Amino acid sequence: MLTRPEIGDETIVTCLRDHFGLRIIHVAFLPIGADVNSAAFRVTARDGAPYFLKLRRENFREIAVALPTFLRRHGIRRVMAPLATPTNQLWVHACGFSWILYPYFDGSNGFETTLSRAQWFALGESLKAVHTTILPPELAERVRREDFAPRLRRAVKAFDQQIHQGVFDDPIAARFAAFWNTRRDEITCIVDRADQLARALQSRAVDLVPCHSDLHGGNVLVGANDELAIVDWEEPILAPKERDLMFIGGGIGGVWNHAQESAWFYAGYGHAVVDPVALAYYRYERIVADLAAYADQILGVHGSAEDRDNGLREQMGQFLPGGVVEIAHRTYAHLQ
Repeated sequence: MLTRPEIGDETIVTCLRDHFGLRIIHVAFLPIGADVNSAAFRVTARDGAPYFLKLRRENFREIAVALPTFLRRHGIRRVMAPLATPTNQLWVHACGFSWILYPYFDGSNGFETTLSRAQWFALGESLKAVHTTILPPELAERVRREDFAPRLRRAVKAFDQQIHQGVFDDPIAARFAAFWNTRRDEITCIVDRADQLARALQSRAVDLVPCHSDLHGGNVLVGANDELAIVDWEEPILAPKERDLMFIGGGIGGVWNHAQESAWFYAGYGHAVVDPVALAYYRYERIVADLAAYADQILGVHGSAEDRDNGLREQMGQFLPGGVVEIAHRTYAHLQ
């Protein structure tokens, strides 16, 4: 969220005192992230300790805090887990938001800073640990399982019809629709190929492992002394490992595309037989997911004008040379 929600500093100070036992002396809104339902703050306690506060407006699932907490407690130290309240709650609901508090990581994200060789190794090593973790049944049953369902692809087809038939008074929606129409044939190709690959994966057995599901540069924090943290476990899933591996060399945000970086990552991850069908599917399906999300945000007029305009820029950027669309097409071509 790029625009601060309507919640005052005093409300934040009071809630953190009442639920987390913290005496906060400073609150700073952080205009980061593309999710219009999540707001981030840096809050500083009286003793000088900084914290990262996330406020989630809707669709919060407890597994988003339960899974990283489990992984962290089982030795994967680079997984960022939330801080519990004095009553051992991992989150609280107050003032229309779900409140999740984290240690503050002093650094930048993988979009802003190039990972060092040691950090690439650490990312690979940590992700392999996540993928090979055996979850207890009571936790595993709460994690969504991959079924390659067509829900998002159907949503994109519905938005395509809406854009094809509609006239939009809102200027951002009108620009979005105009851009969509210039790329309509390619969007249809993306959806059709994702459908084709999904059917191929549904027809055979696949190994499902715990996955982050959104492991792009924005969700990997890097700091001094080669420190690294994997954050934002909003949508964990039991899926083929390619669900996460698609980001390595996948072009999200225009980063992580160099062969040397991939080599350093896999040095940490270890030997892996990557399924090219699953890799192609997830690269296309990620584009489908973004098309659906940005169409809903922009055409549905959700969030501030700044957030919606940023969504339009992000969507247009995916189709630039060397972007995620080109990389997905290239991955698909290798199947032939």
